[in-house]
Amino acid sequence: MPAPDASDIKAAVDVALAEDLGQGDITTKAVISEDSRLKLVMTTRQDIVLAGFPVAVEVLRRLAPDADILVKAADGDSLKAGTVIARLEGPAAALLSAERTALNFLQTLSGIATLTGAYVNAIEGTGAVLLDTRKTLPGLRALSKYATAIGGATNHRMRLDDGVLIKDNHIAVAGSAGEATRRAKAAGLKNVEVECDTLGQVEEALEAGADSLLLDNMAPDMLAQAVERVREWPGERIPLEASGGVNLDTIRAIAETGVDYISAGAITQSAPAVDIGLDLET
Repeated sequence: MPAPDASDIKAAVDVALAEDLGQGDITTKAVISEDSRLKLVMTTRQDIVLAGFPVAVEVLRRLAPDADILVKAADGDSLKAGTVIARLEGPAAALLSAERTALNFLQTLSGIATLTGAYVNAIEGTGAVLLDTRKTLPGLRALSKYATAIGGATNHRMRLDDGVLIKDNHIAVAGSAGEATRRAKAAGLKNVEVECDTLGQVEEALEAGADSLLLDNMAPDMLAQAVERVREWPGERIPLEASGGVNLDTIRAIAETGVDYISAGAITQSAPAVDIGLDLET
């Protein structure tokens, strides 16, 4: 199971706490005495794949370093509604101040992992691999991609320096898919992936020496034709990725065309936060 990088957690928590606390929790300071203690139970209110618990713990530890946290579940666990994730006991003021930020991280990242898991389940047995994209909330890319990996996806490009992908606007400026590909190869770039919207662009990119293709917004029948053309092309078969129009209703048909990968921006861009509660334990 992947683990979030400590530096990514620190950076995200630094920003989130500064954003939420401002000059301090004035309500809690006025209402809660310094010596008050609190027992809380963290519970999922729906079926989820848990992700981001170490981030939530970092938030809690920052404000309530002496709190007791009894962990009952871990990232990657598939939890039914009503499952206890953790029990907490500690200074009431600190825990109340940390509550919202901790839950924001946990609900958001678990939402990404949960939706990703649904996409992965939808293509089970086809041989296709689900990829994530750069369509992430600004500042949360590393943690979002961690959550997709928890859900069963494979991480694609983390940053613009992390891989070559010639997109439609690159092609428009360069003049053609073939010309854009030749320029990338001439620059000494390796593993050049080229986005293709048409079968004509597929052939152009193949002729120019593309190392993989992103088949964008192609209907399943056209995807199947593209897969067949690549199979018939002389030399080693290059990997094919499908993208565009990917959702839970369409992904199975896309996978069954024979593509190797399917990328879906929705798993990070449109994943709804899940419902996780942090309530007074009675």
